[in-house]
Amino acid sequence: METESRKEPYRIVERGGVGEIEEKKSRFIAYVSPAETEEEALAFLETVKKKHWDARHNCYAYVLGERAQMMRFSDDGEPSGTAGKPILEVLLGAEVRNVIVVVTRYFGGTLLGTGGLVRAYTQATQAGLAGSVVRTMRYGVLLGITTDYNGIGRIQYLLGMRKIPIEEPEYTDVVTLKVKVPSEEETAVRKEITEATAGRARIEKIDSLYYAAGAEEA
Repeated sequence: METESRKEPYRIVERGGVGEIEEKKSRFIAYVSPAETEEEALAFLETVKKKHWDARHNCYAYVLGERAQMMRFSDDGEPSGTAGKPILEVLLGAEVRNVIVVVTRYFGGTLLGTGGLVRAYTQATQAGLAGSVVRTMRYGVLLGITTDYNGIGRIQYLLGMRKIPIEEPEYTDVVTLKVKVPSEEETAVRKEITEATAGRARIEKIDSLYYAAGAEEA
């Protein structure tokens, strides 16, 4: 049986991005990348470190698993709690999973203090996410729908109103199609389609799954 936490939506990075801020002449460059495994996250970290070998700090955080089963962060020489943890907190607050963020800092000569560092690493991470493309992953059901040609127009209208895309339509002597529906909408969708087609449409549950609900800017 699925737990309620398992059914909660979460977000993933479809395309990583870069964001940069400057604070008292210190540069903070945030690199965002998807990562399905710890090995992928650490490999990305090494890539950034090699690119910015001359930087004073390459701080990072990553969150893996749809329920954030693995979380790691590092201050990389910054005062404890001023870099890695703020990066992590931005990711958790945005509910982004399977992601790593590395923030490279070039020291500008002026100490920022703990509050200034927390603010700078937070803002840099937010800028990195803002430059990325993310998808919301929702838990739902895959339904197979079979109808006659009289019913397809009504079904298309109802699904369009709910912004549910139609997948794999097949037109033979009947029309068959597949749709992914959020779990909380399944009962209502079944009822609407049944009523709209006077019970002629056949609806079959094929699977329960997480699926991408659409691309969006982070």
